[in-house]
Amino acid sequence: MIDQYVLDLHEVDETQVAVVGGKGAQLGGLSRIEGIRVPGGFCVTTDAFRRIMAEAPSIDGLLEQLSRVNPDDREAIRTLSAQIRRTIEGIAVPGDLAAAITRALGRLGEQAAYAVRSSATAEDLPTASFAGQQDTYLNVVGPAAILQHVSRCWASLFTERAVTYRRRNGIDHRTVHMAVVVQRMVFPHAAGILFTADPVTGNRKVATVDAGFGLGEALVSGLVNPDVFKVRHGEVVAKAIAAKQRAVHALPAGGTQEVAIDAQRQEQPALTDAQVVRIVELGRRIEAHFGRPQDIEWCLVSDDFQIVQSRPITTLFPIPTADDQENHVYVSVGHGQMMTDPMKPLGLSMWQLTAMVPMHEAGGRLFVDVTRRLASPASRAALLDAMSKGDPLIRDALETVLDRDGFVPSVPDADPGRPPAGGAPAPYGTDPDPAIVTELIERSQESIAALERDIRTKTGPALFDFLLEAFEEHKRVLGDPLNIRAIMAGMEATWWLNDKLQEWLGEKNAADTLTLSAPDNVTSEMGLGLLDVADVIRPHAEVVAFLRGVEDDGFLDELAKPAGGTEARDAIEAYLDRYGMRCVGEIDITRPRWRERPTTLVPVILDHVRNFEPGAAGRRFEQGRQKAKKKEQDVLSRLRALPDGDRKADEAKRMIDRVRAFIGYREYPKYDIISRYFVYKQALSEEAERLVEAGVLPRKEDVFYLTFQELHDVVRSHQVDGPLIQQRKDAFRSYHALTPPRVLTSDGEAVTGAYRRDDVPAGALVGLPVSAGTVEGRARVVLDMADADLEAGDILVTPFTDPSWSPLFVGIAGLVTEVGGLMTHGAVIAREYGLPAVVGVEQATRLIRDGQRIRVHGTDGYVEILSPSPTGPRPS
Repeated sequence: MIDQYVLDLHEVDETQVAVVGGKGAQLGGLSRIEGIRVPGGFCVTTDAFRRIMAEAPSIDGLLEQLSRVNPDDREAIRTLSAQIRRTIEGIAVPGDLAAAITRALGRLGEQAAYAVRSSATAEDLPTASFAGQQDTYLNVVGPAAILQHVSRCWASLFTERAVTYRRRNGIDHRTVHMAVVVQRMVFPHAAGILFTADPVTGNRKVATVDAGFGLGEALVSGLVNPDVFKVRHGEVVAKAIAAKQRAVHALPAGGTQEVAIDAQRQEQPALTDAQVVRIVELGRRIEAHFGRPQDIEWCLVSDDFQIVQSRPITTLFPIPTADDQENHVYVSVGHGQMMTDPMKPLGLSMWQLTAMVPMHEAGGRLFVDVTRRLASPASRAALLDAMSKGDPLIRDALETVLDRDGFVPSVPDADPGRPPAGGAPAPYGTDPDPAIVTELIERSQESIAALERDIRTKTGPALFDFLLEAFEEHKRVLGDPLNIRAIMAGMEATWWLNDKLQEWLGEKNAADTLTLSAPDNVTSEMGLGLLDVADVIRPHAEVVAFLRGVEDDGFLDELAKPAGGTEARDAIEAYLDRYGMRCVGEIDITRPRWRERPTTLVPVILDHVRNFEPGAAGRRFEQGRQKAKKKEQDVLSRLRALPDGDRKADEAKRMIDRVRAFIGYREYPKYDIISRYFVYKQALSEEAERLVEAGVLPRKEDVFYLTFQELHDVVRSHQVDGPLIQQRKDAFRSYHALTPPRVLTSDGEAVTGAYRRDDVPAGALVGLPVSAGTVEGRARVVLDMADADLEAGDILVTPFTDPSWSPLFVGIAGLVTEVGGLMTHGAVIAREYGLPAVVGVEQATRLIRDGQRIRVHGTDGYVEILSPSPTGPRPS
């Protein structure tokens, strides 16, 4: 039975997580790497754990209760987990299992000192480290003590922190098993942690070494501040030597104790520079073996390094794959599209196939490689100018990278005589005809109607051939020079007005008021349209009561039953016919659309019924239009009073007319894209249903975890790689824990950028001013539109807003987002509705608490927190 319950470390490797847990598998793999020393030891396998669990049938019932507990119910988790631990520790280790462990100890030295370490099957994984979730016991001496501590390790699978961690990561307690590693203790002069990539910046070429005296427990537990060394290309490039007042040492009879370090040693480095470089070299060898950056625990014994643990660093943002060894600079697509959540593989591949430029995937997000544009002075200037108008933090991050000598090589412009690529044309040229807006919208509608008509007859492989052609039409419509000219006309006129009116009149962001209630803005019309739906519903008390109880997405079928229900259903259906293709995170085709999940709109409709009077949509639009008209008259009269005033007023009038004619169209191309996406999705969903009916897939949503080409192959072959789909699901879940950087380099460095402003009050949160005005009110921190509970005067604080959030904008007084730029959708609609707004406020949803009173300075770009944090739970 020895082989079933006990395996020497040299007998296992990293493929045997199910047998010896994550830590045991990693240690087994480490022991096989040439030149890497690992203290000798053995693993008590998961079969032993299962044997123990079978000795107490009552545990099954406790686990069932635990699986139903809310992850936030700490008291219930604490009580149940403690009961499970007591039960496990109370089980006597069966004689044959105890004998197997004792025999293994005899081979290594029965009375030697050992570390007894938990090794769960969900631990030290590529997507979740579970660091510190289970227990380790140091300097355990004698077979009886070791058996007792093995039992404690088994029980530690159910510490309160481990149970909570698994619940939050969607891992079933019953699928996780515990092995135990028993290893000879080493008594080091120094110990610490090596990160083979910088854990703060993500730079894969910079290793970080934390070092202290004695056992590494002093560092891990936070007892002392470590010495910190940074190494790049085999050289120590930075170091900070700490005053290390205490250390943890082993006791001769077992256990550990804290000891004071002699005063003259406290500020001596725990390692020499040569030793630091040597441990990093060993770390690079370990990293190469496991194929990803590692978090490594090491000990220094008699000038010899021994490795006691290595786990993947799971917090690093992945790097897009490149087919060369050159330096690359990537800019986040999600920050421009106002959707920084991870996307599923089908969503990623569909956006790549329909995008106008090549895009690279990493961490479930998309990035554009801007290295070549940064290399040429002319294209660099145009790119930085565009970024400063969109998201100044991206511009600053790019400039930070450019300041590093040689990272982006400079190449001469292709044609020095040509004007800078992408530069805004002068506003004095021929004004585009406003009639092209109507023409472009009609063209779009005709193209989408043809798509809907032609796709109906396509199934199987023929559908995918048809879609590839449809994607080309999709890109042709978006890339039409007339379309781009119409988009740019309004944006350029806005920039011109803001620049010139500040220069001539000393007024910031004057164009924000001049764009109020601009015509042909499909996104602002969408927000106002839901107010009209609320008007239909408001008079019918039975319909309102019915909607308050809605939970099922099939509610529209039942809505006709209460009095007034038919009119209400018709109003919602008409709204969905026009806007049902939209949803939060709509650039990911796999996200459920409003037409598929209409319950998303019900809370917003009910808020509108409660907070608004009949006719609010028309009144709001007309009020905005009159305010813009009054602003125009005011600006022009003030300009005429200036020297050369008539010329300035005439130029401004021309730009105002251009803004009014074209700025609304800025939102239409996205509406076109998402309308097409819904047509694509409906066809692919029907194909997925056929695969389920044929027994190829268990669930139609599984196709979301395949790329477009992979799905094409499955449809053609009727064969699917089930493990690949599960692997993709696990990876997608892990991507939610990653924060995508605005700028990412091929070294893995996440560059955040800074505003570098000194005109902001102390303590204020800095952002980008995108919609003028100042407003004070209650902050509502909303992470999911479906959870919004807003009242008039509230200020919406959220990570990002894409067009689907527009129905909420009609009921709020101001907007703060973590992501966004001057011309992103949230900014455009905030200006349309006259909402003071500040975007690009880093960590706004963490720094501002739900219910706090805040003041939004939409003209100057900062947010003041006026009241202390209210009590109560944070938004989820």
